[in-house]
Amino acid sequence: MAKISPLMVIPPVIFLGLTALFVVGLGRSNPDELPSTMLGRPAPALTLTQLGDFPLITSEVLKTPEVKLVNFWASWCVGCRIEHPILVKMAKAGGKIYGLDYKDSKGVKFLKDKENPFVMVAQDKQGRTAIDWGVYGIPETFVVDAAGIVTHRHVGAITEDVMQNVIMPAMAAAEKNS
Repeated sequence: MAKISPLMVIPPVIFLGLTALFVVGLGRSNPDELPSTMLGRPAPALTLTQLGDFPLITSEVLKTPEVKLVNFWASWCVGCRIEHPILVKMAKAGGKIYGLDYKDSKGVKFLKDKENPFVMVAQDKQGRTAIDWGVYGIPETFVVDAAGIVTHRHVGAITEDVMQNVIMPAMAAAEKNS
């Protein structure tokens, strides 16, 4: 009987390991969804500067006993420009949206020209707050419940469909659980 070398066992073990990873990856419910380490955790502290003369959002605001929508955006971001009218519409309907202007030098002009949907807004000049929140790219929007816990994250532009079928239900669920 031939003796099996330990080196002969390594390739099949590697193959089986990679196959298992592949199968687990295929089993994800939504392969386009990016994971977030923030879900179920308190909203991170905000390290921001004031944007023009707009009211400044602070960490304390995120702890107020109400559901909040926190939106990372920039004037140079195409997706942000697409979602802006939807955010304005939501704000006019009474929705409270807090804006974080990401690495942007023209945010004040944009909000004055296009209308400001944000109850409070601030500038994340260096992108530090976005990193703390686990932002991959903008726009990204987070639902924060009345206890200050991040309950939902949406990556990409908010369209009318996303607002009705994703954001509003996520806010309602956060309200119900608060």
